[in-house]
Amino acid sequence: MPTLIEASDLKVYFPIQEGLFRKSKQFVKAVDGVSFSIEQGSTVGLVGESGSGKSTIGKAIVRLVDPTAGIIKFRGELISDLNNQVFFPYRKKIQMIFQDPFNCLNPRMTVASIIGEPLDIHFPKLSRAEKDDKISGLLTKVGLEVDHKNRYPHQFSGGQRQRIGIARALSVEPEFIICDEAVSALDVSVQAQIINLLQDMQDEFKLTYLFIAHDLAVVEHISDFVLVMNEGKIVEKATAEAIYAKPQDPYTKKLLDAIPKMPTIAATGTG
Repeated sequence: MPTLIEASDLKVYFPIQEGLFRKSKQFVKAVDGVSFSIEQGSTVGLVGESGSGKSTIGKAIVRLVDPTAGIIKFRGELISDLNNQVFFPYRKKIQMIFQDPFNCLNPRMTVASIIGEPLDIHFPKLSRAEKDDKISGLLTKVGLEVDHKNRYPHQFSGGQRQRIGIARALSVEPEFIICDEAVSALDVSVQAQIINLLQDMQDEFKLTYLFIAHDLAVVEHISDFVLVMNEGKIVEKATAEAIYAKPQDPYTKKLLDAIPKMPTIAATGTG
């Protein structure tokens, strides 16, 4: 399969401001020389503990933070040094699902407005009826009811709110979705439901995922390939099968040892 996303020697440094005049003498090296590629149609798991830099990589790809050095390419086209205006068309192709399914949804907006806002931005020629039909269709696809579109985020469970976030991401017909700890705030049984939904959507819409998580057990069931990250660097790259069967790096072994020894929960439903 062709390469969809490629990062080469990517660095993201944040200045530490000190002294009376807030001069920056040191930097937090959140991402420090990372290289990887993601094939179209695949799911790459990016795993590491809190502070490892994994979420910063996702934010750099979608340009929520600017890279300090290195390059990011989308379908072979350099996107890491584009200004906001030139990058705008890529915002439709590259979407992000965030960790907290409550704080990422505007509590003052209805579900219809939350899903409809990206449509207004990227598909301004849609008629009101076309927009309404698309919103209703998306709600059905993510396992919610059509009449939910007139409700507000606080009226839903955590799993339902994450389904709204998924519908919002899907609304602009993206090719690549960054799932940034998309299930970590959910109960285990609901995690399984959301992962199943993401896999169903991947099959239906031919999506490519970067699945960011701190839990190797979660990543195992969705990823084709796994990147293990520690202190701003990728310390191991392997297929999901190889990572779990024969980890090479001590840090990977530490993450595997931290997985609770319990049966895998396979669940279905709406959550």
